[in-house]
Order: sequence, then structure tokens, then C-alpha cells
Amino acid sequence: MSKPTVGIFGLTGCAGDQLVILNCEDRLMDIVALLDVRDFLMASSENDTACQLDIALVEGAVTTRRDAARLLAIRQRSKALVALGTCAVWGGVAALDRGQDRARLLDEVYGEGHPDYDSIPAQALHEVVPVDLNITGCPIEKEEFVAAIAALLNGDVPLAVEYAVCTECRMRENNCLLTERGELCCGPLTVAGCGARCPELRIACVGCRGPVDDANSASLVKVFEARGFAPQDIAARLRTFAPQGVTS
Repeated sequence: MSKPTVGIFGLTGCAGDQLVILNCEDRLMDIVALLDVRDFLMASSENDTACQLDIALVEGAVTTRRDAARLLAIRQRSKALVALGTCAVWGGVAALDRGQDRARLLDEVYGEGHPDYDSIPAQALHEVVPVDLNITGCPIEKEEFVAAIAALLNGDVPLAVEYAVCTECRMRENNCLLTERGELCCGPLTVAGCGARCPELRIACVGCRGPVDDANSASLVKVFEARGFAPQDIAARLRTFAPQGVTS
């Protein structure tokens, strides 16, 4: 049986998710042995940029017309498209200004009379093309990526994490930064998968993995208000990484 053909691409972002893949270290050779990686500019200078792909993994947000055109081309040549990282899944930090006047922002950054820069409000991948799988994180978690690849190779849909960072904090027996210190922690509203790395180090969660679907918002509002935080405070914190996913 032939190996699945794979392409790994970066749009506008920091390339951190691609670096996580390259930093899989002892597992990297096993992954490469099971996949036919045809197009991965960060890893190789020789790429097949026109071949059909079974799987395309794309990181970064769509912030230019060129990004959008490239993403459409990748989608057309791929059977399955995976959004890789918080920018690809939610829009990321680049999407913070998506509600503001674009021309005014360009004037502020580049000065009046600037050339017609290729700049559009940042979008998550699913706002431009159909996406088959999301792997969130800023950057993605190595173990989550490896598990997703293993599931896809077995013909299965990777299991998505459906609980909040707070659950992982309880598993690790961490003291709650929100209730004990009164810190603005996004753990109750953020999708888990990071092992509660920041709260483990006594740093409040900033929501870099994006919002969890089943948060008990009504109960959380009471907790936030008791600690002096308005609902918009936590929403503003979450919008730093997931503007597209926060509606209130």
C-alpha cells in the first residue's frame, strides 16, 4: 500500500507549528517513514508544488489576498485539509483588528500615501475554505499532533479534546489561580490539551488554545463577578488569540 501524500504549509504566522513538527525528534523519522511528504518548504528546498495530496496541513491565518489564493489552491489539490495551530483555527493575534477600518490602520503603520499593500482583515482557514480537522494550540502540542497523524493513518477521525484547561488543573492537583488568588485566568473557558502548563507554573491561562465548546458560562459569570471581573474582561482576554471564536 502506498504511503499518503502530504504537504505542510505556512500562511501568515510565526511558523511555530511547523517547528513543532520538525522538533518531534525521535518520532520524526517514524512519521516520515509512514508519510510521503511532497511539499514542506521549511524542511526541504525540493518540493512538488503541483502534485495531488491526501493530506494538507496548513498553519497561519489568511491576512492577504495572496494567502487566500494560496489556500484555495492547496484546498483544490488536497483530499483532506487540517488547520494547524490557533491562527489557522481561530484567526489568532492577527485577527484582533479585523473589526477596524483597514485603510486607517495601513495609514497608521505605513504613513499616508502608502502603496496599495495586499492586506485584508485576518481570517481563520474555515472562513475561506472547508476544513476537515482542527489541531489548535499556540503552538500545537507535539503529542496531540503525533496522535492525530496516527489516527489518520488508521483511517480514524482524531479524538478532539472537549474539556477545559481547568479539568487538567484538577488532574494535576493545581490550586486554582482564579478562586485562590483572584487572578483573571481563562482556564474555565479554554480548550485543554496543553497539560495546564501555565497554571502548573502559577501563571494564569491566557486562552491561547481557543474557547472550549461546553463551558458553563452562566456559572462562570457569577464567579468572575464575585472576583471583580466583568464578562467582557474575560472575553477581551480570550480575543487575544481567538477573536473569531469569541462572541461576547
